[in-house]
Amino acid sequence: MATTALFAAAGLTVLVSIIHSWLGEIRVIGPLLAIDSRPGVLRSPFLRQVIRYAWHLTSLAWIGMAAALAALAIMPSSPAGKTAVLIIAGTFLLHGAIVLAISRGRHLAWPIFLAIGGLGLFAGL
Repeated sequence: MATTALFAAAGLTVLVSIIHSWLGEIRVIGPLLAIDSRPGVLRSPFLRQVIRYAWHLTSLAWIGMAAALAALAIMPSSPAGKTAVLIIAGTFLLHGAIVLAISRGRHLAWPIFLAIGGLGLFAGL
């Protein structure tokens, strides 16, 4: 059962990563950086690039966590593996709580983050 939970958490993590990059580029980053006459730091081409890639690096980091969850699903459980799963689960539970609180439930990611964290918590205990 823990293996299934970890694979489900990994799959949800990849899904939220893809959606984050795709929709974020279309609805947040693209429009934010589309106007060349922005004041302040957005005027710098270098910093505009940093902002764009920082957004997408978040998605890449989540895919790395998904790969770790999948790897831990197929390896024999060990105290270190369970600890890693619980750390990742806690990270996503915190993601979910923060997004829920800040967006007051309007952002669609919070239930997915909480599901990933809950599945990881289930698998790690």
